[in-house]
Amino acid sequence: MVELLKMTTRAQRLRAIKEAGFNTFLLKSEDVYIDLLTDSGTSAMSDRQWAGLMMGDEAYAGSRNFYRLEKAVQQYYGYKYLIPTHQGRGAENIISKILIKPGDVVPGNMYFTTTRLHQELAGGTFADIIIDEAHDPMSEHPFKGNVDFEKLDRIVKQHGAAKIPYISIATNVNMAGGQPISMANLRQLREYTHQHGIRIIHDMTRVAENAYFIQQREEGYKKRRIRDIVKEICSYTDGATMSAKKDALVNIGGFLATNEWDVFEEARNMVVVYEGLHTYGGLAGRDMEAMAIGIEESLDDNHMGARVGQVEYLGHKMESYDIPIVRPIGGHGIFVDARRFLPHLTQDEFPAQTLSAEVYLESGIRTMERGIVSAGRKADGENYYPKLELVRFTIPRRVYTQAHMDVVAEATQAVLKRRNRIKGMKMVYEPKYLRFFQARFERL
Repeated sequence: MVELLKMTTRAQRLRAIKEAGFNTFLLKSEDVYIDLLTDSGTSAMSDRQWAGLMMGDEAYAGSRNFYRLEKAVQQYYGYKYLIPTHQGRGAENIISKILIKPGDVVPGNMYFTTTRLHQELAGGTFADIIIDEAHDPMSEHPFKGNVDFEKLDRIVKQHGAAKIPYISIATNVNMAGGQPISMANLRQLREYTHQHGIRIIHDMTRVAENAYFIQQREEGYKKRRIRDIVKEICSYTDGATMSAKKDALVNIGGFLATNEWDVFEEARNMVVVYEGLHTYGGLAGRDMEAMAIGIEESLDDNHMGARVGQVEYLGHKMESYDIPIVRPIGGHGIFVDARRFLPHLTQDEFPAQTLSAEVYLESGIRTMERGIVSAGRKADGENYYPKLELVRFTIPRRVYTQAHMDVVAEATQAVLKRRNRIKGMKMVYEPKYLRFFQARFERL
């Protein structure tokens, strides 16, 4: 299907962004021209996936679509046991409640918002063990998602392995700019965790994109298929949470996968409380069918080359306009460095939130903040101050053309030309959790 895009005037956009409290999450989609807020559930499904929707078995228990999805996860990812959930955060909730005890520490290669919150709500504390280059938007390190083993070892020695329920490893780290972890680093991590008796839980939301970068950048993988690389990645982990709304190309859905029977048994009990029966987990049968098909399609080399290729096209276009972006170009979007874009604003003036609002005002293009607002507050109420203050231009899969990317780059360049006149913002409403979704701002 196609959808007509709505053009708006500057006056209309100004009214819309003010009503939204200068938060792009609170804009009505009908007021958006090109929507780069997220790639979560916004991709276009294939003809095979749409056909799969017609094959939905909506039985309450034992839907054939569940067994189709279970087989796909086992075949393409290699995990033994599957618990479907309504989306990724449903899986994060369950695994956190099962494995984390109050006082535990969960090391990970950079936080993600919902993942860290579920870990904290279960009584744990997240500890960042990503390499320092990940916090430097100008670093050209090809695998910024890598674990720093000195950081990890300090945590293990300080707290003891018994206080570490698992290490949280994301493939294609979102908050770093869609940056991959190398196979060599992951293999070394597996060896380390075996020595210390610690699990690895894999946030595999964008695992196929990570596999693409391994194929392109890591020695020995140039001739390997994406699907084979993905399966090797998963083999070094003990379980996974998946938001299928990204790589697996569906509008809703996710799962928890594990190789441990005891974890599976407890998750199978808990999913009934929080999601739905263990053979549908909050999803319709047709959603599980589309997900099973999407998993297979996501592992096609041509698809992944085209997907990341469009991201690279926008990135190179922005660089030609001297727009400061995170390097190297990541897998699911372009991350504009708001610190360098608006150097006259302090972090307390919310430069990334400000820039996201200004891009919308300029053009009707919706992006999102990934900086101090997304980082939230510590337990003592103080703000986290992340080193990265970014605006994410997230590209849905199989939706926009290269011409749309040209418009995005030109509109951002127009904002760059008037950046010295842009003032920051103050937060006038802050919700308790995940404030970036619903916070409201006013211009200074």
